Amino acid sequence: MARYAFRMQRLFVDHPLVEGERCALDKQQSNYLINVLRMRAGDDVLLFNGRDGEWRATIADDAKKAAALSVAEQTRAQTEAADIDYLFAPLKHARLDYMVQKAVEMGASRLRPVITAHTQTTRLNLDRMRANVIEACEQCGILNVPSVLEPVKLASVLSDWRDGDDARKLIFCDEGDEGDDPVSILRAMEPSRLAILIGPEGGFSEDERKDLKARDFVTAIPLGPRILRADTAAVAALAIVQASVGDWVSRRKK
Repeated sequence: MARYAFRMQRLFVDHPLVEGERCALDKQQSNYLINVLRMRAGDDVLLFNGRDGEWRATIADDAKKAAALSVAEQTRAQTEAADIDYLFAPLKHARLDYMVQKAVEMGASRLRPVITAHTQTTRLNLDRMRANVIEACEQCGILNVPSVLEPVKLASVLSDWRDGDDARKLIFCDEGDEGDDPVSILRAMEPSRLAILIGPEGGFSEDERKDLKARDFVTAIPLGPRILRADTAAVAALAIVQASVGDWVSRRKK
């Protein structure tokens, strides 16, 4: 995959991207480009919509409340989306923002909030989560925009999981595991579609841990000898998975 021009301003737009298309920006995006960044007609930006790759566009109308862009040429083709579900117990405010952004940067393709016995907050602003997803994509050159799903109780997630040989495998990050070598466990797994589960600050209950470990589609891994905060565990778990069985490995083999 070609590297993106990280010094150029990048915007997500929910608009078809084809050569010659005129793309009107919303009020917030117009304000950001024209009033905050002081860009003017003739300046270039990069656009993506999660479907049509990345395109260079030129500011055609620099009205402060309704700027418009002219789509010029494709700079990167759309890449195949990753296939990692990221399941997590919601956190509060700024730490949830951080977790969402880092999960996107690390290659999660779907964000699935799950309510566990020790989850501290159950009311989520999904629009805010989606905004953080888009911001992370804009800043890090990501072409595929991960989806954000409605929160569901962990028991329901497990009972509705499709079983069988082709089922998605669930990597359960178990803070109660006494081991310290998750890499060996992951590399011993058969190739499959993956999901990663991170618990709340208070950890999983014993009943939840027993239920998870009894499921055929679940593989438990430790995250080292130290107890990690939930947002730190998210980054650690995704890094370990990507480096062991994810796209870091496939890219290195090419």
